[in-house]
Amino acid sequence: MVLTKIKESLISVLPIAAIVVILSFTLGEMTLSALFTFLIGCALVIGGMSLFTLGADVAMIPVGELVGGATTKTRNLTLIIVVSFLIGTIITMAEPDLSVLASGLSQSINKWVLISLVAVGVGVFLALSMLRVIFGISLRLLLLISYSVVFALALALSLTGKEPFLPLAFDSGGVTTGPMTVPFIIAMGVGVSHIGGKSGTDESFGFVALSSVGPIITVMLLGFFTDVSKILPASEEISGSLYHVYGITFLHQMRDTAIAVGPIAVFFLIFRFAANRNMPVRTFWRIVFGIFYTYFGLVLFMTGAHAGFGKAGQLLGASLGERHKYFLIPLGALIGFLIVAAEPAVHVLTEQIEKISDGTIKKTKVMVTLMCGVALSLALAMIRLLFTFSIWWLILPGYAIALLLSYVTPKTYTAIAFDSGGVASGPMTATFLLPLAVGACGAIHGEDAVISYAYGLVAMVAMTPLIVLQGLGLVTALKAKAAEHALQKQPAATPAPTPEIISLDTKDLTAQAAPEPTADVEVIDL
Repeated sequence: MVLTKIKESLISVLPIAAIVVILSFTLGEMTLSALFTFLIGCALVIGGMSLFTLGADVAMIPVGELVGGATTKTRNLTLIIVVSFLIGTIITMAEPDLSVLASGLSQSINKWVLISLVAVGVGVFLALSMLRVIFGISLRLLLLISYSVVFALALALSLTGKEPFLPLAFDSGGVTTGPMTVPFIIAMGVGVSHIGGKSGTDESFGFVALSSVGPIITVMLLGFFTDVSKILPASEEISGSLYHVYGITFLHQMRDTAIAVGPIAVFFLIFRFAANRNMPVRTFWRIVFGIFYTYFGLVLFMTGAHAGFGKAGQLLGASLGERHKYFLIPLGALIGFLIVAAEPAVHVLTEQIEKISDGTIKKTKVMVTLMCGVALSLALAMIRLLFTFSIWWLILPGYAIALLLSYVTPKTYTAIAFDSGGVASGPMTATFLLPLAVGACGAIHGEDAVISYAYGLVAMVAMTPLIVLQGLGLVTALKAKAAEHALQKQPAATPAPTPEIISLDTKDLTAQAAPEPTADVEVIDL
């Protein structure tokens, strides 16, 4: 299993590493020291992602299924709401993507305030997702209501002069659904959907979709109390030798990750001794070791992301912004196409889709569609960065199309599409692409423009899958309908002549076998 995880992590990181190395010797200008720092970061990210995803498989997914199943079996609505809220909040605080986003703004917004608000948003909407399945509420209806609230708040922010805060709010919804939260939330969805015999795809998916709406709302509420003009990207540069840079970063991440993962361990212990005392000893220790894998994997991943990936992305973005700014559009599309296959949470989702749909929805088809959608989204994000127009011009029509499609697309594809939107924007997007955009925007327009035009990139990555996957579902449904219609129009084949079956009565047979009566014969006595 470990070798499999290392292989998956290599496949995830190597495309980005190759692009950075090639660009550093061609269009971009990176010193050998910066490039070497990036390569060390790649090694740490690969090792950290391997341990982290192993921990997710060993601990997070089993715990998610256990919590989802055990909580709903009680039929106690208060308990369901409280436990769902707590677990959604706790698990989100350990999400690496969210930590990267919050660290990038730590000079303007307190890191733990932003993380806590986002986590609360996930907790509230995860509880709502649980209630949706229990009461059979339509996912389409909840999405329509939720996004109506989102755009009402967005309009209010714009009218009060806080529009630059919108990209950050939408990005917050995208970064929450990464490699930590997605396996856990999907597993909870599967556990809940089995209660009462509800094991269909419609009930199993939609949890991630709703959970990613909550952070958008909570961060928008924060925007009403924040001075947007003072929000600037943080400079996390640590000077000194490589040993010093990585050593300091490693110690910081050990502390921050312990704060993030600690509540998960405590929650599991409480759940084990309060609600699942019959858990086999072997399962208990397997989950405990899985939590340790998750912790150390996160430490390594975040160290490599902060000290290597983030810095390289920012330097490369600044270099391209100064010398080859229009190259950012095709570069964004190329990285977007490759980066989806690099996201561990995408693989978790596509495998669950194929499994729960009994193979009717192939993960390869979903993956290729996602790759094309994210390539388009990053090209649009780079165009917005270069020509500095409001995010409204992309977000409003994009979500309007997505919500309209939800009423003509099969329900299964709608649930999958809205889940995939959050999943596509994972660690590679937050650790490399966002710093790349920040560096480019700062070089082209100055640091004051970063919050308005560099942020929003994650939101674009989260939005386009909603459209392209529902489009895939609609095309698939139309093709199936056309095939059925064509079959009905075919003239019925002329039936072959039925051979005549002769029925013989046994009485007739007996009658035919009996000899005909003969004339009386006179007997002569000689």
